[in-house]
Amino acid sequence: MSNQKKEQPKAVVLLSGGLDSATCCAQALVDGFSVTAISFDYGQRHQRELTAAEDIAQTLGITDHHVVEINLAQWGGSSLTSEAMSVPTDGLKSDEIPSTYVPGRNTVFIAIALSLAEAQGATAIYLGINAIDYSGYPDCRPEYLSAFQHLAKLSSKAGLEGHAPDLVAPLVMDSKADIVRRALKLGVPIEKTWSCYQGESLPCGVCDACRIRDQALISVGRPDLATAIGQQKSQSA
Repeated sequence: MSNQKKEQPKAVVLLSGGLDSATCCAQALVDGFSVTAISFDYGQRHQRELTAAEDIAQTLGITDHHVVEINLAQWGGSSLTSEAMSVPTDGLKSDEIPSTYVPGRNTVFIAIALSLAEAQGATAIYLGINAIDYSGYPDCRPEYLSAFQHLAKLSSKAGLEGHAPDLVAPLVMDSKADIVRRALKLGVPIEKTWSCYQGESLPCGVCDACRIRDQALISVGRPDLATAIGQQKSQSA
């Protein structure tokens, strides 16, 4: 019997700095992968999330962390990348995709992650996309992920050789409350994550991301980890 230690498989994790991506990153580690994190400076108004991504990577012991600059704000088209548009604060509407949708963002991000994964010989790419408590984004759905998996097999040397990286979205069908419970179980530093869409020093508490996050944290009994506005709501309820 050989005493040679089996090499740990590699995974690339898209780490935005938010709750979902941090939980996804922790899940990849628990699943036994050596993780390379990748974050994107894409001209987003909430640059604060990149600081959060660095803090999360350090806390989780991830030393291989790439921050890629790609300026999607050049052409705008989203309230996250254009100062001419305001981030909505009046709640989600079921019949429309909100202005916080960034055209092509996930498609660009996953394509770059595929390049990194193939270069490093990674067998998986972990994505924090979610199709339940999300803002109606078309690139957060299981059918989108399935289509991109097919593309990954067609578009790369690794794919032609039969070992394209698997696109893994462990949170895709979880509610936000389920994600919070998973994060707590995995020891995710929730207090270091950043979800707010506004480019301020503190979370606004009223944008879609803050609302969904706060509601979930309060529902699982952790209003202490919500924004100040979320805590006030829980105390007055």
